[in-house]
Amino acid sequence: MGRLLGPHLPSSETARKNLAAAFPEKSAAEREEIVAGMWDNLGRTVSEYAHLSRIDRYVSFDGEEHLQAARDNNTPHIFWAAHLANWEIPPVFAKKTGLDMYPVYRRPNNPGVDGLLRHARGAGAAGLIAKGAGGAREMLAVLKKNGALGILIDQKLSEGVPIPFFGRDAMTAPALAHFALRFACPVHPVRIERLKGCRFKMTVYPALDVPLSGDRERDTRVMLTEINRVLEGWIREHPEQWLWIHRRWPD
Repeated sequence: MGRLLGPHLPSSETARKNLAAAFPEKSAAEREEIVAGMWDNLGRTVSEYAHLSRIDRYVSFDGEEHLQAARDNNTPHIFWAAHLANWEIPPVFAKKTGLDMYPVYRRPNNPGVDGLLRHARGAGAAGLIAKGAGGAREMLAVLKKNGALGILIDQKLSEGVPIPFFGRDAMTAPALAHFALRFACPVHPVRIERLKGCRFKMTVYPALDVPLSGDRERDTRVMLTEINRVLEGWIREHPEQWLWIHRRWPD
């Protein structure tokens, strides 16, 4: 249904505009196929919310040792992912490993939808943190207690730090870098790939280098630039699995 109906929705125009800027070398037909594939993935992701408690049986997993280290080491950890494939999978595996992960999310405007999502995400999350001033305090409290945060880093912001992404500056949330610099804690990229249908591959990578030059503004830019570089590489491999309907770049 997503593949059939999604390309006709108004938000697909945002996706087409983003794709034309990100992939000028691709033909209109190639970009249209990416739009259809994006809606196919999104439709599948929505239907999979009802099955998050048992979705792990359909996922191959590399890098479990990094989740185990976060569970066993008495230090704070940050895991970042993006809206690729099914982005709800990492907390499920954290819980399976015995790691209490606190995902950070943007609360939907509709309280009913928020309740449904919080219920579904309970399959993996130790606790959910809504973005905002109160959420920032909760994130700080988790890290002070040597806990683990899960952060999606690719949402559009009106404010933030302009960092290159597909050749254009995108306003990028600096909170992840600020927390990493403050606590000098490991920051692990987490990648989800949809292989076929409802089968996935999840990879938790070794921690990125956290620059600690003492220049907070410079170190923040260095770290966010590396994160956007890694994410762009993932998206280029499977562009149909990313959520192109975000207004990720200024007009």
